[in-house]
Amino acid sequence: MSSILTIETSTSVCSAALSVDGKIDFEKVSFEGPSHAALLGVFIEEAVTHAKKKGIPLDAVAVSSGPGSYTGLRIGVSMAKGLCFGYNIPLLAIPTLDIMACKVIKENKLPDDTLYCAMLDARRMEVYAAIYDNKLHIIRSTLAEVVTADTYSPFLETNQVCFFGNGAAKCKSIITSPHAIFIDHIVPLAGDMATLANERFVNNKFEDTAYFEPFYLKEFVATVAKNKVLGNR
Repeated sequence: MSSILTIETSTSVCSAALSVDGKIDFEKVSFEGPSHAALLGVFIEEAVTHAKKKGIPLDAVAVSSGPGSYTGLRIGVSMAKGLCFGYNIPLLAIPTLDIMACKVIKENKLPDDTLYCAMLDARRMEVYAAIYDNKLHIIRSTLAEVVTADTYSPFLETNQVCFFGNGAAKCKSIITSPHAIFIDHIVPLAGDMATLANERFVNNKFEDTAYFEPFYLKEFVATVAKNKVLGNR
């Protein structure tokens, strides 16, 4: 049996959950804006208390590893590291876009050849995005990119592509292909991390707790600037 405390703070939503063998046993979520500093500790305390009452020992902590909000990720990762050191248990890191894609693939019955594009908002028409198939295999790794009408044309020419996440809404008027579909109100949550965290735990895919750092959205500006320079050469 694996019992894992999961933490998700990459967006304005704050959440924590306790999963046992990949199934949610406890979950707390707040959609009331960026209040991670005030709420995350409370949610975690409630989750740990719940585990103790049921006699469930914590085996690991899993945290969303970004991309995402600098402040949110910093709070989540700091809390996760503290718990790992305090309980002497390993740290698991789950990419934020993987969390979102896993949720959408599970909950939507789309054709098998559908591709899934998870998008996190950066600024203006800029996003972080990754593309997956229906088995959650990465078709295109995470990129920082400025969305235009042609950004996803190579994928839309041959497949239906499902766009989702807080970066997808602003792209509806830009991506007009008949092969594009949009799913609203998809945010990464701690409860959505359960299956992915359990898989990493079973396969011993642990992080170095002392040195682990998440992928911050603030790195977007430098990444885009570098891409523009390389593209202009």
